[in-house]
Amino acid sequence: MLSIREKIAYGLGDTASNIIFQTVMMFLLIFYTDVVGLSPALVGTLFLVVRIFDAVTDPLMGAIADRTKTRWGQFRPFLLWLAVPFGIISVLAFSTPDLSYSGKVVYVFVTYTLLMVAYTAINIPYSALGGVLTAQPSERVSVQSYRFVLGMLGGLIVASGTLPLVEWFGEGDKAKGYQLTMSAMSILGVALFLLCFAGTKERVSPPSGQQSTFLTDLKSLWKNDQWRILCLAGLFLLTGQVLRATLAIYYVKYVLGLEQQITLFITLGMLGSILGCACAQLLAKKVCKIKAYISLQLVAAFICVISYFVPKDLVVIAFSLFFLWSFFLQMATPLLWAKMADTIDYGHWRTGIRITGMVYSAVVFFIKLGVAFGGAFAGWLLAYYGYQADVEQTESTKQGILLSFTVYPAFGSILVAWVMRWYVLDKKKVELIHSELNSPSTQ
Repeated sequence: MLSIREKIAYGLGDTASNIIFQTVMMFLLIFYTDVVGLSPALVGTLFLVVRIFDAVTDPLMGAIADRTKTRWGQFRPFLLWLAVPFGIISVLAFSTPDLSYSGKVVYVFVTYTLLMVAYTAINIPYSALGGVLTAQPSERVSVQSYRFVLGMLGGLIVASGTLPLVEWFGEGDKAKGYQLTMSAMSILGVALFLLCFAGTKERVSPPSGQQSTFLTDLKSLWKNDQWRILCLAGLFLLTGQVLRATLAIYYVKYVLGLEQQITLFITLGMLGSILGCACAQLLAKKVCKIKAYISLQLVAAFICVISYFVPKDLVVIAFSLFFLWSFFLQMATPLLWAKMADTIDYGHWRTGIRITGMVYSAVVFFIKLGVAFGGAFAGWLLAYYGYQADVEQTESTKQGILLSFTVYPAFGSILVAWVMRWYVLDKKKVELIHSELNSPSTQ
């Protein structure tokens, strides 16, 4: 069994990732438009282009990590090598150079692309590290529970601290405020990545003498039907989740008419997410991980749908349902990431090739694709229902926002539950795979 200390050390890596990545997710758009002065359409194009670029960089990084051999292991070294460059690039991305408009456009495209490449280069090995800390399925759920509790703690720090720090550091100068705030966030992130490196140890290795090409790895990956199921699940899950999370502000501001309570609403959701992740291990000990995951998705979908019928004056119920949705949905998250490690074992058992980095990078790509689709659908739906910024919305627009926040995201969870019907790596199957992989004939 892994020590609690090592699980915390691993989780601190996700705190570091989220301190920087959540800052990007929450504040980079408004920084580019309101501080740097770029047009929203240009920024949207930037985000889309870099997401497409991920289709190349994610599997490439997975392949590089799989072929890395050092005295520190395959995946841990990237935390040591890339923590400082990642921190520096993060500060550069939130800096405002004194350039012409076209010069700023070039600067933003270059620094944002570098930031996403750096994030991929450190986060893919970090994610894969969770699959090689232990071979025990129950411990894998525990590791991922610690990871996501601590990761969402990083998100909570960002949500509650970024704007106050921008105001405090900037003293009226937002450009200076964002740059210094990101400097502080980056220093903390670098320190946490280094603690993660120092406090963890890789214990699961590929077969001795394994040699394969990038093309061979891709063929092996495609033969892994359970990996394909997780990719679809990640795509559908994040599409619905990001759609709902993106529209939460609009729901509170325009449907409930409580603009001053937006921070409270989002914070309650974050707290629900943290508690849900913390309960995942307890659930996995009592119930089959597959059945538990499907059930949690259906519960999350049910909560989304009943939220549609809550009158706007029943504020406590509306807030409570968002807390519960976050709680049950995020309780499933550590289970999903633990399944990724089981899928790696399954692929090794079926093809004889162990490609930890490739499996994680490919699933992460589909998760990123879900994030992109969820954000895109949010914008498209707002436009379809006639939304206009900072004005009193029509009743049809409010109804559209309500539908988009409640009913539509439920389809994402329902599709995940449907896809997971074909996932077969239950406890009995995983134990059989482990026993055969550990038999002398496969060593």
